[in-house]
Amino acid sequence: MLIKAVHYLLCFACIYVLSHAEPIISQPQSFASFKINNDTTQNEGSCVYTVTISTSCSSISATRDHISLAFGDAYGIQVYAPRLDDPWSSTFERCSADSFRVKGPCTHQICYVYLYRTGRDGWKPDTVKIFGYYSKPVTFYFRAFLPGGIWYGFNYCSSASSSSSSSSSSSSSSSSSASK
Repeated sequence: MLIKAVHYLLCFACIYVLSHAEPIISQPQSFASFKINNDTTQNEGSCVYTVTISTSCSSISATRDHISLAFGDAYGIQVYAPRLDDPWSSTFERCSADSFRVKGPCTHQICYVYLYRTGRDGWKPDTVKIFGYYSKPVTFYFRAFLPGGIWYGFNYCSSASSSSSSSSSSSSSSSSSASK
């Protein structure tokens, strides 16, 4: 009888704990107030990042839309690539992965990423993986169609803002080249 009571108590405790747990994987969010920090000159920085973006198999076959990328750390350091797409190649085709070399300021651990899409085709990224010299590789799971004309993505930074309006940190920069 005592064992049965303990069993029910443990089951109740597990249900209670699980019902109050925060989800580990969240959905990407629109961020209308996000701004690119243009305080420094384009191409400033001494770090090169490899960004691999995989396109979902449920996306359209290919997009001609303009795709921009911004990512950074909790200290306000931001890397910006104004246009990753290449209209003359097969960038961002369904079920494919595209890698880009993006040059920018050196960040600490990357904790946010936003994508920006303009155009009429539409596009559904699956994942965005960022590899940097001073930070651990990080993967963001989009798995949703990107709305047009707004920054859309994730911000897991705990302290500093992902908006570049703060601090005296460096930002801005881009130099990207697609490679398959």
